[in-house]
Amino acid sequence: MNNSVSNNPAQQALRQVRREVSQQTQILQNLIPPTVSYTTEGNVLVIGPEDLARLAADKLSAMAGRVILANEPITSQEEAHLEAVMAAAEEVESYYNKLIGIKGFLGQFQVSVEHDNGAAELSVVALRKPHFDLILDLSREPQIQLEMLPPGYFYVGQDPQKLAEALQELPQMIGQFDKPRYVKVNADLCAHNRNGNNGCNRCLNFCPADAIKSVAKQIEIDPYLCHGAGSCTNACPTGAIAYDQPTPQALHSYLNKLISRFREQAQTAPVVLFHDMGQGGALINDELPGEVLPVALEEVTVASMDHWMASLAWGARQVLILNTSATAPTLTQMLKGELGLANAILDEMGQPQRIRVIDEAELANLWPILDVSLDWPVIVPAVLSEGNKRTQLYAAIDHLNEQAANVDTQLAMGNIPYGLVNINADKCTLCMSCVATCPTQALTDGGDTPALYFVEQDCVQCGLCEAACPEKVISLTPQVNLDKAARQQRRILKEEAPFECIRCGAPFATQSMVHRMLDMVGSHSAFSANIERLKMCGDCRVKDMFEDILQDPEKQLR
Repeated sequence: MNNSVSNNPAQQALRQVRREVSQQTQILQNLIPPTVSYTTEGNVLVIGPEDLARLAADKLSAMAGRVILANEPITSQEEAHLEAVMAAAEEVESYYNKLIGIKGFLGQFQVSVEHDNGAAELSVVALRKPHFDLILDLSREPQIQLEMLPPGYFYVGQDPQKLAEALQELPQMIGQFDKPRYVKVNADLCAHNRNGNNGCNRCLNFCPADAIKSVAKQIEIDPYLCHGAGSCTNACPTGAIAYDQPTPQALHSYLNKLISRFREQAQTAPVVLFHDMGQGGALINDELPGEVLPVALEEVTVASMDHWMASLAWGARQVLILNTSATAPTLTQMLKGELGLANAILDEMGQPQRIRVIDEAELANLWPILDVSLDWPVIVPAVLSEGNKRTQLYAAIDHLNEQAANVDTQLAMGNIPYGLVNINADKCTLCMSCVATCPTQALTDGGDTPALYFVEQDCVQCGLCEAACPEKVISLTPQVNLDKAARQQRRILKEEAPFECIRCGAPFATQSMVHRMLDMVGSHSAFSANIERLKMCGDCRVKDMFEDILQDPEKQLR
């Protein structure tokens, strides 16, 4: 297929099917979505060279309060320019204090500067206000170094077009504004920290807005800074961080219906194209090849590998992710990492590399990409049961594997949230510290029997078990296991007969635990005379002590 047939009757028919299916299929959304509110009075701080800052402040006379922080030399010494500057915003005061830092968001910006041999909040000094509502930054480099700047912070540098847009928008930023609370955190599922041990930090590494922090050993997301990039939900291996609009389950359901309905009506396998609503959305139109189903998201990283793989398992022949110039570098890095892993899994099972990140130039001419995938084997659609993120991902992987070489190999890769827990069974005492700290129950105990069990499919490689082990006998092996039976099997890492009390015969500890106690403290002078008590249960140990006292009441005093 090529561009010469892009408008032939077959393509026109496919586009009509796409339009009908898109109208029939909607993502289920919360009718009353959770939101956060910003309140502003219109107090604006203009940062930059004093001449440019003053000229900009002059055009913001509608704002409630204006303050200039001059942090760079003036940009021109021309007489006419200087005269215009002197006549601009005459009532606005300029400050020359050294900037220490800026934090906050729309309606709540705190700007700390050097003042009287110490530090002070510039809003308090200049306006007698606890904060600024808005910031216009004309500096050569942004004073907040983030890929996604906080709401209310307008960085224009010295770009006239950006400045004109900001000057038009700023006066409209007075009042109360709501935005979605994009994500939610389930602390019970989080693998970040358990029992004082540090584990998973994946979400902390990928937020381009710096909205995620570890506070009191728990992951917290500042909803006022969050832009809804979805990188945290993508990176989270347990599903503890989940996107809310749409939820992961709602997006799965939407993709399933979209693909299934298109296949049924068009009698051909579609290509799913994920794109962001902003810059990517502006590039999408009805001239797309008819078999391409565009899926709009807040950011392209809202859809993660489980959505990609599930789309293929439901019968899409290919998945494309549009990465535009507006995508933050951190998100691009994440996409490349996830893409590499996804296609390595497809390679291992003998599937074509059906997932691809494309740029704007490739979007303009998709035909060569689509032509290649026309020759790939057709995937028989799967019926995937509902489940959590990992369950859906592995179900899709297993179906795609069954449609290809059906291999039972293990794909070893570093720094992935899939793999094995290994123990040195000879030194493990079955203390169950690892079980107590495992957030996904990949590790479980044997109930009444001293045993340690492990299910590979549930392991997120967070390292909490390794950190919690007092004997330091646990190690991790990251891998993707394509052997479904082995991966889902409950494996015995260690089991042993219980140690029975030498007085009453009741089991009260593991053999290895008692033998270790004997090795560690049995030779100590405090225990040497009563070594047998270490072999007794708690009740019998107390009885033995009282019997000893009754036989010789003064023994405890000697």
